[in-house]
Amino acid sequence: MLKTVAVRPVIVLLLTIFTAAVAHTQSTTISIPVWIGDSRCATVPDFKPTLNGKLAPVSGELGPASDQIILIVFDLTGDIARIEAAKQAVIADISKLPRNTWVGLMQAQDGLHVLADPSPNRQKAIEAIRALSTSGNPELLNTVRSALSLADTMVRKYPVRVAVFFITDGSIYSYQEDYTNPVINPSDPNDLSRRFPDVLIDGKISRLEGQVDSLEAPLFVVHLEYRADELNMAYQNGLESLARRTGGDAVMCRTLSEIPQAISTMFDRITTTWRLTLTVPPKTPSHVQVGLSALCGKGDLQASWRTHFYLKGE
Repeated sequence: MLKTVAVRPVIVLLLTIFTAAVAHTQSTTISIPVWIGDSRCATVPDFKPTLNGKLAPVSGELGPASDQIILIVFDLTGDIARIEAAKQAVIADISKLPRNTWVGLMQAQDGLHVLADPSPNRQKAIEAIRALSTSGNPELLNTVRSALSLADTMVRKYPVRVAVFFITDGSIYSYQEDYTNPVINPSDPNDLSRRFPDVLIDGKISRLEGQVDSLEAPLFVVHLEYRADELNMAYQNGLESLARRTGGDAVMCRTLSEIPQAISTMFDRITTTWRLTLTVPPKTPSHVQVGLSALCGKGDLQASWRTHFYLKGE
């Protein structure tokens, strides 16, 4: 359940919507994000989606020019120079967004809480970013489900594209939880904890993937500081897997100079993503494999999309 600090009326409304949403029976439609990787098509692409190999009618299309809400979540605790570069890059990029894109800001530390309500008012968002304090422990793994659940309520309630964008810098060693899987028997060279030191991280990511498989909003992540040790690589690979599972994307920055471009590239990816609403045939199994082709005239377009979905039941 989403934890908030200084809850404002809009968030109360969204939580009310969420309570109603989770109580509903299996819906007859699902929405998936689709990204077209080239711009050769001057017209609306002809999308041909499938669910478990069977053609699924498209009941709604929202393209890059349609209304959008971007929920930016800051999970920042480390290098001040990298954090400042990220803050300045976000300010520059949101200043360029069209007026029909609403930006909301949240922070992950001490439980997910609101910094600025979704709004087309860029000045309020910029002021909140400049005032952002950074301290504590990483919280992405503990708050990502709540952020995606909040975005999911918006997707299901309104004809608008919604995305969650985490900007993070955490090391797996800095979490309050211990994900290091210490060796149980140091004298035993065959101890499985030696052979699989990343098992706790993989297990956490796997559980999160299962929890968000029924949520419709995509996740995007920019990690400000790539780390090359074994456990952090497992963590970073897990973030990439989780984001792409939702139809989003993730980028790891190796240097300070990469940060502005990574954030700009991610905003471009977010704003150019389509939302397709598909009609689910009766008696479709809960676990759905999504296929898709995107055509422009007689030619195939390069596309990426969400490929897995879990349909909520009673």
